[in-house]
Amino acid sequence: MAVGKEIRTKINSVKNTQKITKAMEMVAASKLRKTQDRMAASRPYAQRIRTVIGHLSEANPDYRHPFLQAREVKRVGYIVITTDRGLCGSLNVNVFRAMLNDIRDWHAKGVEVDLCILGAKGIAYFRRLKTNIVAAASHLGDQPKVSDLVGTITAMTDAYEKGTIDRLFLAHNVFENTMSQVPEIRTLLPVEAVDKAELQEHWDYIYEPDAAALLNNILSRYIESQVYRAAVENVACEMASKMVAMKAATDNAGKFIDQLKLIYNKARQAAITQEISEIVGGAAAV
Repeated sequence: MAVGKEIRTKINSVKNTQKITKAMEMVAASKLRKTQDRMAASRPYAQRIRTVIGHLSEANPDYRHPFLQAREVKRVGYIVITTDRGLCGSLNVNVFRAMLNDIRDWHAKGVEVDLCILGAKGIAYFRRLKTNIVAAASHLGDQPKVSDLVGTITAMTDAYEKGTIDRLFLAHNVFENTMSQVPEIRTLLPVEAVDKAELQEHWDYIYEPDAAALLNNILSRYIESQVYRAAVENVACEMASKMVAMKAATDNAGKFIDQLKLIYNKARQAAITQEISEIVGGAAAV
């Protein structure tokens, strides 16, 4: 029965695919917990350093670091964080869609855009669009390190200090829960003002060696902490999205196998019925 053999071959093929997607789902689930812990550990530092910068910027009105000064926008830069691998649903597509909308808006205003891409998927996508990529890095792994990000971050911060770009944004996915990851684009430079309500009423700092040197150092650490936090959070989003996508693929494979089995049983039953009919017909002829 040629038709039945073809269906059995297809069922075995889908079962093998189902085993792979199930294994990938379990791997993503096991990594998700660890990435969530790293994400939670990176948040307090990133939030606290933002408050410290708010204090320093308010305490030194006579010295304004370039990172704290807003200027007319003629060219903007983006640090875009994507994944290195696929099979994670619409995670990267959502960021790409948000980025394209922003880029389209800037181009409508006559403003050029420079991109710094972290992640192989983002590099491949924006190269196809022939956008201006000034820095890129990929294969950072499931545990990105600040040292791996410094080079690309410096390329954009140096461009801002030199006046090559007038505003710097950070685009990445925000982890809300296992089922929800939302793309976000926020301003990195100039540093946005902290809500005065968040600042303590009574505080003071002793500057050593001086406020200017201190701000030069701490603002660089601030940018690095924000990008590192976003990179870690994007890994958590990748694992959650991959787990959900692989579970859906596994479930769909199961439904497809059930459909193929039904088709196989019908074909087998039809073949048996035909054989019986031929036997009965032959006996009647005799």
